[in-house]
Amino acid sequence: MKKTCQIKVGGMSCDHCVRAVTKALKKLDGVIDAKVSLEKEMAEITFDAQVVNEDKMKEAIVDEGYQVEDISAQEEKIEDRKESVEKEERKLLSSSFKISGMSCANCAGTIERGLNKLDGVTKAVVNFPLETLTVEHLETLTADNIAAKVEDLGYKAIPISANGFETLRFKIEGMSCVNCAKTIERVLSKTEGIKNVSVNFPMEEGMVEFDVNTIKTDDILNLVKNSGYKAIPFAEDKKKEEEGTAEKEKRAFLLTALLTIPIALLVHLPQLGIDFRPFGSIQDYVIFAIATAVQITGGFPFYRGAYYSLKNRATNMDVLVSLGISASYLYSVMVLFFLRGPMEGMTGEMAGETGQIMHHLMFEVAPELLTFILLGKMMEARAKGKAGQALKKLLELQADKAVVLVDGNEKEIPASQVRIGDIVIVKPGEKIPVDGEIIEGYSSVDESMISGESIPVEKKVGDEVTGATINKSGHLKIKTLKVGKDTVLSQIIKMVQEAQADKAPIQRFADTVSNYFVPTVVSISLISFAIWFLVKGMAFIFAFTIMISVLVIACPCALGLATPTAIMVGSGIGLRRGILFKKASTLENISKLQMILFDKTGTITKGEPKVVEYYVADGFDGRDLLKKAVSAEKKSTHPLAEAISRFGDEKNVEIIDVNSFNEESGKGIECEAGGSKLVIGRLAFLEEKGIDVSNIVVEKAEVMQSEGNTLVFVAENNKAAAIFGISDVIKENAKEAISSLHSLGIRTCMISGDNKKIASIVARKVGIESFEAEVLPEDKINTVKKYQAEGLYVGMVGDGINDAPALAQANIGIAIGSGTDVAKETGEVVLVKNDLFDVYRAIQLGRKTLTKIKQNFFWALFYNALGIPIAAGVFYPFTLPPQWCALAMAFSSVSVVSNSLLLTRYSKKL
Repeated sequence: MKKTCQIKVGGMSCDHCVRAVTKALKKLDGVIDAKVSLEKEMAEITFDAQVVNEDKMKEAIVDEGYQVEDISAQEEKIEDRKESVEKEERKLLSSSFKISGMSCANCAGTIERGLNKLDGVTKAVVNFPLETLTVEHLETLTADNIAAKVEDLGYKAIPISANGFETLRFKIEGMSCVNCAKTIERVLSKTEGIKNVSVNFPMEEGMVEFDVNTIKTDDILNLVKNSGYKAIPFAEDKKKEEEGTAEKEKRAFLLTALLTIPIALLVHLPQLGIDFRPFGSIQDYVIFAIATAVQITGGFPFYRGAYYSLKNRATNMDVLVSLGISASYLYSVMVLFFLRGPMEGMTGEMAGETGQIMHHLMFEVAPELLTFILLGKMMEARAKGKAGQALKKLLELQADKAVVLVDGNEKEIPASQVRIGDIVIVKPGEKIPVDGEIIEGYSSVDESMISGESIPVEKKVGDEVTGATINKSGHLKIKTLKVGKDTVLSQIIKMVQEAQADKAPIQRFADTVSNYFVPTVVSISLISFAIWFLVKGMAFIFAFTIMISVLVIACPCALGLATPTAIMVGSGIGLRRGILFKKASTLENISKLQMILFDKTGTITKGEPKVVEYYVADGFDGRDLLKKAVSAEKKSTHPLAEAISRFGDEKNVEIIDVNSFNEESGKGIECEAGGSKLVIGRLAFLEEKGIDVSNIVVEKAEVMQSEGNTLVFVAENNKAAAIFGISDVIKENAKEAISSLHSLGIRTCMISGDNKKIASIVARKVGIESFEAEVLPEDKINTVKKYQAEGLYVGMVGDGINDAPALAQANIGIAIGSGTDVAKETGEVVLVKNDLFDVYRAIQLGRKTLTKIKQNFFWALFYNALGIPIAAGVFYPFTLPPQWCALAMAFSSVSVVSNSLLLTRYSKKL
């Protein structure tokens, strides 16, 4: 009678333990299958209840050296924990939004302050360059509430994902009135899995919040189609998707420039002595009409931003620009219609005598200001797009389509519709669309997008593959294990997005400065006007122009872009190298490390025992003895036995029959092979069996042991015959990595559970300064605390499983692991490639990024410190007209972003 049961297994610490428990269970008669999970500490066994029972299976596990626990009690605890976690998750949620309408870093601050005052919000973070908002909030507060608050603050928030749901935005074609919009909303609202629906008739746009586990994107689009309309997702048209940034700014600039050119010709040509008055006596009124059009088209976004900024008792760049263009425009209107005097008909002519208010028109100032400002914003948007290029490329890696096996037939469907358990067909050259397990086929797979390694990895039945990797050669059938947000690529994308949305500690400096920046600039502009006009007695127009110049040359944007753009570029470089930073603060703080602790097994060493020496005593046939020993060890589950088995495979040893096999756990084995009686195991085990080992132990064993090897002895027919020297091999570049860290002035220490002798040998080989030996996994955290108590900024490098507490305790936890484990890692930095040298690369990248941030701050502050006095006339007679001040302001932001992009040159050195 076939049954399945679960047994809780304690004491497992690595994959070797998993294999040992699995083999012990499968050796039992009646056991059909056994699956052992290290993470869950659980064995799931399928067995014939008439042949074997649960007690026998538990005995097999205990005999192997592990513990078993009462599953019912464990399940009760697990359920309690699950219930507790679920309650906690219901209390605190995270929602992300795309923000539009921001003009500078002060806008981001306004949104953050406004949301942090909202009941239910625990934390709100805005990334100005990426135009994204992340909000941690109570479940009582919905994404709609948050979006409404953002709109009230003067900006637009479009949910990216909220409360476990996803949001789909799409254009709608075919609507003729508001009732059409209501029809679509009614149809979609009745559909299971759709939470919120909003159709904007004037913008011909729809937005649906839906449960991806219940309904798919294509289903929603088909519902709209069946209602008589056409729905086009924004993601299908990359240019439309980007219109909110670079393309939108480009259109605004071109429209404003097109209207400004005729004004510039009509005003500046007469100033140069060229008689150019095609409109005669009404020329000033023509200029007024065009300037008014520019105020409406080009100036409206700035006026709108300034209105909401002041409404929320904040100030931003929009306020400065609005004051500048309004002052020149309104003054010119007043002159044209109410104060026309002796200079009537002399548009653009300079003011007359000192101190005299002349009726001078300045209609050209506002359009030229707006043209230069919008030129800068367009270039800034393009530069910001380049800064986030690494993440965009990662997003583009995701497969669009998948071929699944349905009732024996191949069917192509969108990758988003693949479910767990589906069988996916992947042909040579195609992109693997899901995370899964190969159930049929053999191929080499290009995993460079995860590991950074260009050499394809061989994959066979039973191996796991990662979505977005490329099948290079064979025809594969893959059983889907993970889809959607659970895939490795999605986890990496989420990690990078969160890092780029996070604020580095140094950003607080910019936030503080930005809070006082605009009021200070407005004050300086008024003071400058008063000094030049009232104190110095200069012409009104001169003082008025100085005031406008001060308003438009100041640039809070440069300060706001200094940190996030460098973080975006730095994290993007790390992403391409397989170095993932979970927070922006980590990218900054990793540069402060003074001490790094390394776990030994799996970090400094490969975590896989290997035969490094095979010694045969005189009088024995080494090849024949190896054949017998390897054949015997093939039947054992001990990690050292597996090392000997692999050694035999490497030597192409023939496997022969083994009889009378008996294994004593933790000691060794006895058997018969090839007509000889073999005893294989520890020295004490051989001595216990009455075997004289003096012929090989006295010299050779001691030498091998002094080199840090674990010894396995082989006796043939009661005579000591051979020794296997087994060691956990040190990673190839470990010594180079440690040396590189020392060159940075960072101290190192190794933590090991091994005895002092082995630990000292490994530490010496790789050049580590000190070590802590015989440390239990649960005590590693105390080692971290010990060095922190000395006032050191401590990093911990481990495999992210046994080292989790120590990784969490360290100032910077660095988890080394393969790409498929990336979602499980607990460190603040994840090194996907399992390469120890990446620790050095991560620190260097952090230092370079921090240096670039400081450079950005310097240039932003230097620009304002120099630009504002020049605009205020401190260096008179050298002054800058408002138009050139606007151009200087625009290019200051571009220069900061461009400086951040220079980080990409460092990626070649990593």
